[in-house]
Amino acid sequence: MRAISVEDLKPGMVLARTVTNPDMVVVLSEDTVLQKPHITRLTFLNIPVVYIKDEQELRQAENTSPLFMRSNQFIREYGTVVKTAENIFRNVQKTGEVPVEETSTMVKGSLFPLSRRSGVIDYLNDVNHLADDVYNHSLRVSLLAGVIAKWMHFDREKTQDIILAGFLHDIGKSKFPKRLLSKNIETLKGEDYEAYIQHTVDGHHILNRMDGLSDGVKLTALQHHERMDGSGFPFGCDGADIHEYARVIAVADLYDNITTERTGYVKRTPFAAIAMITENMFTSLDPTVCVPVLTHIKDAFLGSKVLLSNGEKGTISAYPHGFASLPIVSLSEDELINLNDHPELTIMEYNPK
Repeated sequence: MRAISVEDLKPGMVLARTVTNPDMVVVLSEDTVLQKPHITRLTFLNIPVVYIKDEQELRQAENTSPLFMRSNQFIREYGTVVKTAENIFRNVQKTGEVPVEETSTMVKGSLFPLSRRSGVIDYLNDVNHLADDVYNHSLRVSLLAGVIAKWMHFDREKTQDIILAGFLHDIGKSKFPKRLLSKNIETLKGEDYEAYIQHTVDGHHILNRMDGLSDGVKLTALQHHERMDGSGFPFGCDGADIHEYARVIAVADLYDNITTERTGYVKRTPFAAIAMITENMFTSLDPTVCVPVLTHIKDAFLGSKVLLSNGEKGTISAYPHGFASLPIVSLSEDELINLNDHPELTIMEYNPK
């Protein structure tokens, strides 16, 4: 391990220590493979020095941790498909039309296989540190949607269509005023809020003109902010009036928004997302989506290391029966703590296994 000035960082270097801001909010976790957006963020936050792994540590990690190598491979492949996604969104901004064939090829050739990877939930925790622009968010939501579709036992064709719906759900933001792109929706008022709502209608208009897209894909752009109890927008639809795809994307969108650092949002752990899904699964969200998500997603975190708000470190060893949102953490061989019984404690940091 060696200290290095942020101005000397290069893409591909690996963090040896977690980086936090003055408020002790995690900026980048240990083992993050640095990309340009990471380095830009560290510079913006005026963080002078970080610790990176030396060659010996990297060789040791590769020899002892297959997950480390698989994670790096996932991030490299994700970085490649990001370029395609960016080109697609730029094309929509310029022409107002979606290159349907190119987008479908990306879904079938790249996003569907990536969503099928074992450990994809872990890997997305790494890429969630990357840029918060619309196409990165859309990629992550599409991959999450593919994972959820697998958990819901959808067939290949339907899963690929839901991944496509996830990628195009925010396509209406291609017409968004730039100043609104990264703002917290909860702070928007008046004309700004109306402009935000309009992205759902604009997205539906764009996709409705395109041949080769299913009704589910088109309606997802319109309905992904609708809620089962009628509390959503743009039309306050509820229950069965919301397309199944849109109900899946609503959960994937919520998960990504909570676990991604953006302007106006503090990046939180996957456990905060699980708690939010649990809280809303019988009100605003669809329980037929939430139940398989909550049943399967917790398996991804077993054996993971966590840092608690009291400074103690532990390992996730189990989850209580039912839909308890927080895990049981092993602090030592003789000490277990059920976080559901300790509301004063929170998981401050989650690292992949």
